[in-house]
Amino acid sequence: MSESDGKQSAVAVQAMLAAGQAMAQNFFDALARQHVAMQDSSGAAAPKLPLPESDEMLRMQRAFAEKHVALWSSMLGRKPGDVVEPVVKVEAGDRRFTAPEWSESPMFDYVRQAYLLNAGLLKDISDALPIEDGRAKSRMQFLTRQYIEALAPTNFAATNPEFIKTALETKGESISRGLRNLLGDLEKGRISMTDEAAFEVGRNLALTPGAVIFENELMQLIQYAPLTDKVAQAPLLIVPPCINKFYIMDLQPENSLVRFIVEQGFTVFLVSWKNPRPDSDGHYGWDDYLEHGPLKALEVVRAVTRVKKPNVLGFCVGGTLLSSALAVARARGEDPVASLTLMTTLLDFADAGELGCLVDEASVAAREAAIGKGGVLRGQELANVFSSLRANDLVWQYVVGNYLKGNKPQAFDLLYWNSDSTNLPGPFLTWYLRNMYLENNLRVPGRLKMLGEKVDLGKLDMPAYLMAAREDHIVPWKSAYLARNLLGGETTFALGASGHIAGAINPASKNRRSYWTASVKPTDPEEWLEQAEEHKGSWWLHWIEWLGGQSGKQVAARGRLGSAKYEPIEPAPGRYVKERA
Repeated sequence: MSESDGKQSAVAVQAMLAAGQAMAQNFFDALARQHVAMQDSSGAAAPKLPLPESDEMLRMQRAFAEKHVALWSSMLGRKPGDVVEPVVKVEAGDRRFTAPEWSESPMFDYVRQAYLLNAGLLKDISDALPIEDGRAKSRMQFLTRQYIEALAPTNFAATNPEFIKTALETKGESISRGLRNLLGDLEKGRISMTDEAAFEVGRNLALTPGAVIFENELMQLIQYAPLTDKVAQAPLLIVPPCINKFYIMDLQPENSLVRFIVEQGFTVFLVSWKNPRPDSDGHYGWDDYLEHGPLKALEVVRAVTRVKKPNVLGFCVGGTLLSSALAVARARGEDPVASLTLMTTLLDFADAGELGCLVDEASVAAREAAIGKGGVLRGQELANVFSSLRANDLVWQYVVGNYLKGNKPQAFDLLYWNSDSTNLPGPFLTWYLRNMYLENNLRVPGRLKMLGEKVDLGKLDMPAYLMAAREDHIVPWKSAYLARNLLGGETTFALGASGHIAGAINPASKNRRSYWTASVKPTDPEEWLEQAEEHKGSWWLHWIEWLGGQSGKQVAARGRLGSAKYEPIEPAPGRYVKERA
């Protein structure tokens, strides 16, 4: 190569790198504009995002170019039937490219690897963006992932070999079925994730026997019938999240946490939240949920059982509500409960996971202006937000299966529950977003007033059992762990395997997954994990033994549900949980 040719090559390479940087700059600026447009209708300009340092950017570009050249060379030299080591491997757990056509066909193998290579570059750049605001950086990473996952070749007919193969094998019938599925989902307003005709609450879901013994404008209180002759003296009150239906804790007998607790000899009560109606329930706020939810439920439980200090369990947002209610009771001079259990619950919202990155001043102010003084957030909108956190699994998997392949979703109780969304009153939601996710006020003693009382979590000195899930993308386990530093009593922490739901609802009878415990109680979660011991099976068994130690002596089970004052109203699961959003 002559000197002039070398100079021309160098100039060409520099031009290519500069063009790549310009494309990256345009991409991330477009994401920033999209986010601003979603949150602010005033037409305000989005800030220009800085790219990573030039040396870092060049390193990523060179690595990308080298792999792309290797991929191109591999494809050109490949013959049909050749088995070739991929240049870019699919990440463990990514089920999009499992069909053999993706690796057997040189063309589709190239499409797959080129996509993964481009996706990897965008992810690397988003991870390296020099943005000081951690929430803003997390938001850009989230938006980048949404873009990457939406443009996967699996999502398009022309670049999905499974679509082509199925269409040929069925002589086009799969395309017709897919169109019918699409039209049906458009009519419903949501993507079908399961065979919804296979399930019905009260018929084959939420079957643990019991009765509604109290109801008000926000909740029904269920008391479950005993399944043992003897029960622990102290009952257990469960407060599920109000953003979902309670029956995630009582799906079917073999995976019901509620039934498991009853079978272990405990008297169980549970709050079933009402699904707020847009025309009549849009005015309720945080204080209303405290007063008419956990605090009222505790009053009824004490009256029915004549036990002054029941045990209580809160799940997710239900745990935040429950802890707040107990802090109000403490501020009033009460000693309300024997013990507190929190499942995947945030009390310190400093790192609120991917949901936290979507909450900023502009988004909260927009919600406050729209529904802060009245109205509801529709359940489907909330469900869409949660689905976007795992878009590959909860959106695009069903786009491909339902519409491209024309398949009918399989019957799955967990996904039926996931599709059974619930509305939220605007005043409740906006107060929660501002004071918890945005300003993280609950962790500061005395900063928040609830029901006229300054609340201090440090005054909750009852024994507490905290459970988190290691792969939880909604309540990061390290953030859930920080509750130990806020509560004033003795705490026990257990870390379950898997995610937000699968980690919490891990039936003991199936002996699956594992959990970690440790006798040490450092303030730092990483230090705790280094010393934690792994145990095979479900954390339920560890917790139920702990709960037994907080529940007093064994007494004869009461055959009657409710009392003279709180007569049964209707059989469990009640009618509130059956109201659809």
